Amino acid sequence: MKLFISAGEPSGDLHGANLTRAIGERSPHVQFVGFGGERMREAGADLLYPMANLAVMGVRRVVSNLRTFFQLGDRAEAYFKKHRPDAVVLIDYPGFHLPLATRARSAGIPVYYFVPAQIWAWKTWRVRRVRRDFDTVLTALPFEEEWYRSRGVKTHYVGHPYYDELAAQPLDAGFLAGQRAQRGPIVSLLPGSRDQEVSANAELMLAAARKIHAQRPDARFLVAAFKESQAARIRDHVAIRGIPVDVCVGRTPEIIELADACVAVSGSVGLEMMYRGKPAVIVYRLGAVVNWLVHRLVHVEYMSLVNLLAGQELYPEFATSRDDSGPIADHVLSWLNNPVARSQTVAKLEAIKAAVAKPGACERAADFLLDAIANRKPLLVAA
Repeated sequence: MKLFISAGEPSGDLHGANLTRAIGERSPHVQFVGFGGERMREAGADLLYPMANLAVMGVRRVVSNLRTFFQLGDRAEAYFKKHRPDAVVLIDYPGFHLPLATRARSAGIPVYYFVPAQIWAWKTWRVRRVRRDFDTVLTALPFEEEWYRSRGVKTHYVGHPYYDELAAQPLDAGFLAGQRAQRGPIVSLLPGSRDQEVSANAELMLAAARKIHAQRPDARFLVAAFKESQAARIRDHVAIRGIPVDVCVGRTPEIIELADACVAVSGSVGLEMMYRGKPAVIVYRLGAVVNWLVHRLVHVEYMSLVNLLAGQELYPEFATSRDDSGPIADHVLSWLNNPVARSQTVAKLEAIKAAVAKPGACERAADFLLDAIANRKPLLVAA
């Protein structure tokens, strides 16, 4: 059996690697090929291109890489026609993967969506393409199941694979002990993994940190950087702000675990903060034009997955182009200064975790895919 798996950003690379291992454990003779990153390669996938390193956002960045995306689509299509994989599994990344699904479907190859893009939040018209080109969507969030099914899409709920990683995630005991030996509450700042996210949000987070420190001089701040180049830029801002900030690369799990409160960009990191029971403020700084568009195109009440799961705003949200550092600081200070309020938030997070944070999504997805592929009738493709 041969599977083509494609992931277009670091989180997708992580999920793709875990899925590859889960399938390989059940069926050792499966061959894996596709697009992804180092984690997928280490898990045994033969990469046609390291696309996880190409993760881009923003109109200009996308346009500047259009030629590369078209070339990768052509390369994948040529592979489909020549090598005929038994199935194509696509992970999130709709801008590239929806057209790729069309190519695979046209070649008569079944297509499955693992960790589907959040088209229920915006660009909901994309569901037509999903209905047409995907055999099954393996949904990650409970409310996605009904949303897709009500629109005629075949689904199978497996849960979010992020919990697989969190359940097995080792933490550096030495780093934790060293930080806990120091006095003062810890506020963790998580500006994202993409360069554009860091550029847009890090300065706002540091401005909030300065306001927090003015009222709580004992507070310390830990910044989680995805790579050293981002850390260097953040340290430049820290030097200007003059506050006690440590910028750490590759320490995101530990930095969340240590936090008394967090300030983080919107994204899957919210699930990790919820998993570890950490109060947080969610920010996503936008340009004025983009902000105007988003508030007219988004179809959900909250941008945080945790708030959507809770059905209420447990994590205060700030997605504007304004300087919201004051209100952000106020929320963090409310948790630092009021242990009862913090405990109430933590209790609500623990309740959500108990309901939805069940590891095993990759194993459930692997079982479904192997069974579906083994029992699938050939797809008839129009000439």
